Amino acid sequence: MPSYVSTIIICTVLVLIAFFAIRNYIKKLSNGCCGAESDSIKKVKPSDTNKNNYPFSKTIEIDGMTCKNCATRVENAFNSIDGFYASVNLKKNQATILMKENKDDALLRQIVRDAGYKPISIH
Repeated sequence: MPSYVSTIIICTVLVLIAFFAIRNYIKKLSNGCCGAESDSIKKVKPSDTNKNNYPFSKTIEIDGMTCKNCATRVENAFNSIDGFYASVNLKKNQATILMKENKDDALLRQIVRDAGYKPISIH
């Protein structure tokens, strides 16, 4: 087999990898890091929207959130559970969790992990 055939095969593979990488990057630019359209993730509101009914508060630093879809996923993970009211500050990579009852940090970390992100610290 001539030596230039293997070079052609390698170049073809590299071009295909570059094509799919660029296509994925363009998709992320237009739709956010999660690749989902911005309107496709609907916010879940807590059952009780009166913040005065939540006497306990904790702030969680979260790694891995890069767009508003990420923030919505974390908020929804908490807001879909009775007794929680969450809001995310994407610029600070933090979620403020209001609670009706003081919950264990391990539970809060697990909720963040189940949403697909990494909890760093809880204050």
